[in-house]
Amino acid sequence: MVKTVHFGRMAFEVPRQRARGRLAGRRGRRAVAGTSYDPVVTSKPAAEQRLRDLARLRRVRDRIDRDYAQPLDVEALARGVNMSAGHLSRAFRQAYGESPYSYLMTRRIERAMTLLRRGGLSVTEVCFAVGCSSLGTFSTRFTELVGVPPSVYRREGARATAGMPACVAKQVTRPVRTRRPPDGEPPG
Repeated sequence: MVKTVHFGRMAFEVPRQRARGRLAGRRGRRAVAGTSYDPVVTSKPAAEQRLRDLARLRRVRDRIDRDYAQPLDVEALARGVNMSAGHLSRAFRQAYGESPYSYLMTRRIERAMTLLRRGGLSVTEVCFAVGCSSLGTFSTRFTELVGVPPSVYRREGARATAGMPACVAKQVTRPVRTRRPPDGEPPG
């Protein structure tokens, strides 16, 4: 015999057991506190919660894409979707393969690459235009993702994409964050 117990939005299927001892006359969770059972989460509420979480993560990703030049931090992004910063980071990494901060920096570097290819702005101006507050951090992250410092990219980036339509240049030059294997291990 199985009964369904509702706890907030979750529903659990638990085996019916007869309470014994001094808790026999009491109702609620305490009646089965001494018994052992494995609650099974029903699939429908769990699936609905997963879809709601994915929708909230898409809103976070869309906000990062839209407001990349604004001072954003994980706490502010989490508050915007009523999640804790830790839960947002874990869920975002699970859904998109990188943390919210890494995604934000990748978007900023991608936009910086476009501005540097166009010319007309110095590296410092591009750094502040994409929302970075430290030129050193910007240069380090840019070099990690692109492989060359921003000043070199500014000189040579326009030549590399000369004659390409902008939509193709954006895809070809998109920065890709890759994990490096520990020293001594072959890549792959």
